[in-house]
Amino acid sequence: MDKHIQKIFQIKPGSIAEEMELKPGDIIEAVNGHEIEDVFDYQFLINDEQLQVLVRTAEGEEVLLDIEKDYDEDLGITFESSLMDDYRSCSNSCIFCFIDQLPKGMRETMYFKDDDSRLSFLQGNYITMTNMSDENIERLVHYRLEPINVSVHTTDPQLRCRMLGNRFAGRIMEQLSILDRGGIIMNGQIVLCKGVNDGQELERTISDLTQFLPDMESLSVVPVGLSDYRDGLYHLEAFSSEDAGRVIDCIESWQKKIFADYGTHFVHASDEWYLLAGRELPEEERYDGYLQLENGVGMLRLLINEFREELADTAGDSRKRHVSIVTGNLAGPSIRSLCDELQKKFPGVIIDIHIIINHFFGEMITVSGLLTGTDIIRQLKGQELGDRLLLPVNVLRSGEDVLLDDVTLHDIENALQIQVSVVKSNGQDLVKKIIE
Repeated sequence: MDKHIQKIFQIKPGSIAEEMELKPGDIIEAVNGHEIEDVFDYQFLINDEQLQVLVRTAEGEEVLLDIEKDYDEDLGITFESSLMDDYRSCSNSCIFCFIDQLPKGMRETMYFKDDDSRLSFLQGNYITMTNMSDENIERLVHYRLEPINVSVHTTDPQLRCRMLGNRFAGRIMEQLSILDRGGIIMNGQIVLCKGVNDGQELERTISDLTQFLPDMESLSVVPVGLSDYRDGLYHLEAFSSEDAGRVIDCIESWQKKIFADYGTHFVHASDEWYLLAGRELPEEERYDGYLQLENGVGMLRLLINEFREELADTAGDSRKRHVSIVTGNLAGPSIRSLCDELQKKFPGVIIDIHIIINHFFGEMITVSGLLTGTDIIRQLKGQELGDRLLLPVNVLRSGEDVLLDDVTLHDIENALQIQVSVVKSNGQDLVKKIIE
């Protein structure tokens, strides 16, 4: 293992590390005789009152430090890598992988496929577990790394190997059993592909996974995303409105069975299914506390409820304002309906809804989270946009003011000559950004 991954980057002032005269560039090699593999080894091992820390200084000298501290007291060290290890890349060739469907010329990091169990714990990423040995999985149990989010897709061993393009993918039920026996909380995900893992295969997968209740808290079913860049890839077809209705019927049937036995609905259809089928979204209680928001499960229902609650608590008036809102094709009608409700209280507020067609990835991509600055600028150029343009936060890369195509918020403001505001992913903020 490369030693740079345990290299100290910063020392917190007044910390134990500063007292022990550690400095940036020093390397933590072992704690109490155990070599440090990654951040979880480190955090687990320093939770003791008596420590022997083996350090290799920046000058190359080995020093063994004896440290006395409170049990859960931190040493005050920040490392060069948050994981203290390299990210583990994906070893699969999934037939539905969206990264394989990206156009050329994007930022290099966009093409990196991670499949790291530690990122599942730290950031909520979904993992396939195909690059994990039983020892790796037992390590998750030992360190109580939960919840673990698992991309299941199917429990049929042969079909899973075929879908993931990996001959080691068929052991998913054995692997989940290890986590279940260890009492590790899990969430599951199924990317549904038409004619592949839907129908009876979906029924089987849901049935198989119910044996892991209550440790597996939730299971989401999301439709495969298909871009225009699938040349040479496995042939997949888009779901129709009728297909979406059948998926919903299957899931809601299982919800009734499972709720009767466990008091939870467990399996959930993402919002896309209901919008595609033209059906009403489930009531809030059926989302079991919104465990799968990041997969688009209940996101729209939560937004609607929050919007209406905030609007009910807001006194209407005659203020004058003109705003434009950017959204994707899928959520557009719902956003328009909410804005119509707001305008009854604020008749002087003009709200234009701009549904952006996704030409960058392809028109079959209808969610706002995959909109690009290029499409927004091209489709809004020359239009009367009012006082301000509102963009949903999910168009931005996490923690940045940059969209997927490297266009910045500043670029959009310059191109369209309008102030841009980012709306957080809640209904309260949408109301405030419209009227304030």
